[in-house]
Amino acid sequence: MAVSYSRAGLSKVSRCLLDSAVRVLGYGGTHGSRRAFGTGGSGFRSGLLSLRAGGAGGGGSGSRWLRCAFLLGGGVGLYQTVKLSVRQQQRRLLAAEEDTKTAVPGPGLKLTLYQYKTCPFCSKVRAFLDFYELPYEIVEVNPVMRQEIKWSTYRKVPILMVDGVQLNDSSVIISSIRTHLINQNKSMSDIISCYPELKSVSDSGKEVTEYSNKYWLMLSEDETAAIYPEKGTQKEEMKWRKWTDEWLVHLISPNVYRTSGEALASFDYIVREGNFGSFEGFFAKYVGAAAMFVVSKRLKRRHNLQDDVRQDLYKAVNEWVSAIGKKRKFMGGDCPNLADLAVFGVLRVMEGLQAFDDMMNNTKVKWWYRRMERATLGHH
Repeated sequence: MAVSYSRAGLSKVSRCLLDSAVRVLGYGGTHGSRRAFGTGGSGFRSGLLSLRAGGAGGGGSGSRWLRCAFLLGGGVGLYQTVKLSVRQQQRRLLAAEEDTKTAVPGPGLKLTLYQYKTCPFCSKVRAFLDFYELPYEIVEVNPVMRQEIKWSTYRKVPILMVDGVQLNDSSVIISSIRTHLINQNKSMSDIISCYPELKSVSDSGKEVTEYSNKYWLMLSEDETAAIYPEKGTQKEEMKWRKWTDEWLVHLISPNVYRTSGEALASFDYIVREGNFGSFEGFFAKYVGAAAMFVVSKRLKRRHNLQDDVRQDLYKAVNEWVSAIGKKRKFMGGDCPNLADLAVFGVLRVMEGLQAFDDMMNNTKVKWWYRRMERATLGHH
């Protein structure tokens, strides 16, 4: 089918190029041909008459040879021009055909993401959707009133609506959509039922919702073997996805709110990028910055971080780079896997802040991070 399309396309292109070239030579009575071949008549016949008249006034066989040379040279030039143009078009068609073969097939899902732009969990989901070239709409939720998700009993973000089915929790969202991309015969309702909610009460008396199996893709043995052909790569991906949620993400707040100045800069960024009213923005920027500066100290104690929390960030990032190793571009090999996308999504929420600059200058993460930017943002 692709070959027949290419031939048909080349045939059309050839005809168009020939028509265009003939018009340039005056075979259509266009305004340009009249300028080229004189004032009388139109078309190729007028051009020949002009040459013949010139021959009558200029004398003999020399003029006929000149006319023949002119026509022969024009014909050869036209042939070479058409030949070159057809070859160029053929290369473009073949390149487009190869792109079609390697493109990720779109499932035709209608996706709406409810998010806070600066939320690391929301950033994880965006990185995943962008890499797999899945179009989606964004609804930026007001962090104070949260009117945009008042219809939901689940009051956190991200929430991804998929053809009317609600998906909660960033890791569940990613695992569910990835499962559907691999096996589009499975409905989202069937897939999401494989990630049941588990409700519990924390030590502080707060109800906590967790999800079973959220780092698993719901695949058959054959599908699993096709996606993870090398032994241990599936467990490695799951391990580092879990590490991202349970460790790396907890290093973000203590680092971006490390000092009062960094806290103010962070909230200035959050207010600019988020969905705040004017009063809410002013309140969030100054009162929120002061509050989070204090909270970051509590988080540091809760997670047993060093006094200089930057050292924990550096250590974690270098641990990630070491796990990738020197022989792989990404943890997924030549292409990012779900662990790559999760780590990248979390780290990029610090972009533009002092913590991000320090991380890039004092760890080995820079080259992996730049490759991830090209892999995800290029698709976006």
